[in-house]
Amino acid sequence: MSETTGKGADYEASLKDSDTSVAAFEHKSRGPLGTAQHFLHGNPTMVPVIVLVMSVVAFGLVSPNFFSAFNLSLIMQQVAIVGILAAAQSLVILTAGIDLSVAAVMMMISVIMGRLSVELGIPVPLAVLIGFACGACTGLLNGLLVTKIKLPPFITTLGTWNIFLALNYYLSNRETIRSQTLDAEAPLLKLFGERFNLGGAVLTWGVVLMVVIFAVLWFILNRTAFGRHIYAIGDDKEAADLSGIRTDRTLIGVYVLSGVICAVAAWASIGRVGSVSPTSFFEANLESITAVVIGGISLFGGRGSILGPLIGAIIVGVFNSGLRLAGVDVLWQLFATGWLIIVAVAIDQWIRRISA
Repeated sequence: MSETTGKGADYEASLKDSDTSVAAFEHKSRGPLGTAQHFLHGNPTMVPVIVLVMSVVAFGLVSPNFFSAFNLSLIMQQVAIVGILAAAQSLVILTAGIDLSVAAVMMMISVIMGRLSVELGIPVPLAVLIGFACGACTGLLNGLLVTKIKLPPFITTLGTWNIFLALNYYLSNRETIRSQTLDAEAPLLKLFGERFNLGGAVLTWGVVLMVVIFAVLWFILNRTAFGRHIYAIGDDKEAADLSGIRTDRTLIGVYVLSGVICAVAAWASIGRVGSVSPTSFFEANLESITAVVIGGISLFGGRGSILGPLIGAIIVGVFNSGLRLAGVDVLWQLFATGWLIIVAVAIDQWIRRISA
């Protein structure tokens, strides 16, 4: 009897030791690096926020003029157009795609608005609405090629980028509609370039427009079924199909909405430049992708906050302004931006490797 009791006691003791070891394993500390990884995985927007704060502090220490109201407001004015294009780009990238045609669409639509208003005498509000409709059509074309013909988004938008760019040059005859002409015949086209004072800072209505667009997209992505479907498609399109989401319709909607936002950017770009130029913001394609990547939206789709690209665009503006005030050559500004992109993608890959 005593021997049996002894064996039972030993068995219970072994169970307790096993439970203790399992409990210890389950509550094993992740360490500072693992904790940071888990935190950033759940809060991807914090990465660009941290980078922005560090950049502002660093450049503020290097140049005392950095914190002037004039310089800070100038940064916001400079990033407004790229920020709006980044909003359009973000929608597509969240679905695990990419849109290389956003800048070409913007330039073409600005030419359409300008030509309709100045040469044909169409009222500016109607010309703007026609421009929005043309933007929706460019997005519809991209969406149909991706969903119905099953072309990869990269190849599709690379092709349409050339098409829209050629149409831009054809419609404009490579000629610029000058500021004086717009002032005389279509001043409303320059609306988003008008300035106003806010607490000592001089901002444009284009900056306000950029903030409004991001606020609307935040609501769509976080408070509507359409927004949840976008994230689901980017995370796993096949699983989204199986769950009953009409993925093709959603993707077409994403590209159409992206095209409309590019048309909005076209109107704002006329105010920013002060004229209708077929070559304005030619490099905005890469700049919009840069803002999205630095803003923490994953190039693999399905993860990231729409507010990230807004912060990403501001980060690029802060770097360019800070380096310029520090007397750094433009060459090294590009060098710094390149490293920003590489570091942002590396951080995204590190966060994605988190264990469940």
